[in-house]
Amino acid sequence: MAFNPPTIYAEWSELFDKLKDKTNDADVLAALKQGTIAWQSGVAERFSQKLITTINARMNAASDKFQKDMTRSNGQEGPLVQAILALRKELAFLSDAISLPAIPEKTRAQYSALVRNQADKMQQALEESARKERTGKLSSLVRNHKVNAF
Repeated sequence: MAFNPPTIYAEWSELFDKLKDKTNDADVLAALKQGTIAWQSGVAERFSQKLITTINARMNAASDKFQKDMTRSNGQEGPLVQAILALRKELAFLSDAISLPAIPEKTRAQYSALVRNQADKMQQALEESARKERTGKLSSLVRNHKVNAF
């Protein structure tokens, strides 16, 4: 199901809702990348707020899913790596989704930094947590499969 590229705020908002709900991510992202908007006072603020709220919701959901996956893995290497890689894939997608051509370059760079900084914080927290594990296996996995490597 392809979506038309958005041109007005209402269309953008509708696609952001689909993105937030994980409704057909590939098609939604393709439409968002082709969208245009008049970047003017009022619209820009609402657009930015909606986009950042959407991306934050997805990051929180990804973090929650990762925590559950880590708990379910029971320390087994395969499921641990899968959990880390799934988180990395989602963060890479969100980094792509927040970097939309319709956004002015300077603002786009700031938005991309939001996702990158969150990924860096998650990686740092994982490394700190893994240091407490006695065997060193988790620490090695976390270093070799970085969530911020995108």
